[in-house]
Amino acid sequence: MLRPILVACALALTACGQAGTADTPATSTQPTSPAVHTPAAAVATPEVCALPDSGFECEFQKRIVDAKAYAETRPGTVGIVLRDRKTGATWRNDHAGDMTWTASTIKLAMVVNLLERNRAGKITLTAADRQLMTAMLHSSDDNAADSLWKKYTGTTFNAAFPKYGMTELVAQKGYSSTFPYWGFEKCTTNDLDRLINYVLDTVPAEDRSYILGQMRQVGPEQQWGVWGPDSGVKNGWSEEEGGWVMNSVGFVGPDERYTVAIMNNLRGEGGYDAGRQTDTEIVRILFR
Repeated sequence: MLRPILVACALALTACGQAGTADTPATSTQPTSPAVHTPAAAVATPEVCALPDSGFECEFQKRIVDAKAYAETRPGTVGIVLRDRKTGATWRNDHAGDMTWTASTIKLAMVVNLLERNRAGKITLTAADRQLMTAMLHSSDDNAADSLWKKYTGTTFNAAFPKYGMTELVAQKGYSSTFPYWGFEKCTTNDLDRLINYVLDTVPAEDRSYILGQMRQVGPEQQWGVWGPDSGVKNGWSEEEGGWVMNSVGFVGPDERYTVAIMNNLRGEGGYDAGRQTDTEIVRILFR
C-alpha cells in the first residue's frame, strides 16, 4: 500500500507546481511601442491693448484709437476729451488744449451761474428768465442769451466761469461793442470737459436735474454730436474769424457714466455740414 500512496503524493506535487507556474505572469517578448509625445497645449498670448496706460478696457481702447484716427482725417483740427466717471479713466487727444471759439457751448455755463446765484439769493429768477434759460439749452437761442447776459451782467458771468472748470477761457476783445460778450470767447476742450463734470458732480441735485433734463431733449438743431437716445448735449456752432467751429459737449450712458467734449475748429477747410458729421461720427465710433 505504500507505493500507491507515494505515487499519489508525487502526482499531487506535480499538479501544485503546475498551478503555481500558471499564476506567475508570463514575461512578454513583444517589442515595446515607442512613447507618443502629445504637443504641449499652446500658451494663450495676453491681448495687447492699444492704450495700456489709459485706464479704459481693451475693447474701448480700440474704439478710442479708431476715433482718433478718424478725427485726424477730417477738416481742420479736432480736440477730444473722453472721461469714464465710474473708473476715473480719461483720454484726451493732442488738440484738447487748443484755444477755440466756444460758440454756444458757453450757454451751459451761463445757466449754471444763473441757478447758482439764484440759489444763493443774489438774484431772483423770474418765470420769464427761466423760459429764456430753457430756450438757451433747448434750441441754443441767441436772443435769450443776449437778454440774460445784459440783465445779469456779463462781467459777473465771466468772473464765475473758472469756478466751473473753465480756467483757460478768455473773452475776446475787438469783436463787439459789449465786452465781455458771451458770443466772443475762446476756451479749450479741456475746459468743456471740466464744465460738464462740474454740472454732473457739483451742481445741486434740483438744479442738475433741470439741466440734464433739458440736455436730454434738445431741439432738432442740436441733435448731433454727443446727442443720442442715451445722452444729453449742449452744442455750439458758428462761423468765426478763421472759419466755422462745431463744438459738442455732453454725457452718454446709464447714470451719465461717460462725458465727451469735442471742439472742431474747421480753419476754413470745411463748414457746418462737415463739422456736424465729424462730431457725430466720433461719438458713433466710441459708443454706438
